[in-house]
Amino acid sequence: MIATSTAYDLVFLVHILAAVTTLIVFLVMRFAALAVVRGAPSATQKARFPSRRNYAARALHVLPVTGLIMSLSGDSSVSLTRPWVGVGIVCYILAAGHLEARTLPQERVMSEVIHVDGMASRERGRKLVTSVDVLLALVAVAFISMLVQY
Repeated sequence: MIATSTAYDLVFLVHILAAVTTLIVFLVMRFAALAVVRGAPSATQKARFPSRRNYAARALHVLPVTGLIMSLSGDSSVSLTRPWVGVGIVCYILAAGHLEARTLPQERVMSEVIHVDGMASRERGRKLVTSVDVLLALVAVAFISMLVQY
């Protein structure tokens, strides 16, 4: 369906950019949590966990919007009846729920602990690494499904 209309291709481009942005943000979050696990000094922890909300991680929420636009405006090769589109939707629902219910709250608590106590515990860092790993696994399943298109 790529290159059949300019509007479709622009939505596809936004979809890809949102996916790459999401992947980069999750990787940065993982490396920041790994720094805590490895016992990074207080200054490093404070720099990696600023005292503000993580809006960048919410780039994930652009994916279903652009995906549905492409699926609804595209031909039968990208219709909602295709199994890989369903896998993408399920992966998004699981990832969005995990992001909003577990990962971002853990990140906020870690930031608060770091800014109040100076450092977070290694255990808290491990929990955040595990939480981000779940997100990365869901993104990987969706990405592979989008590439294979079964």
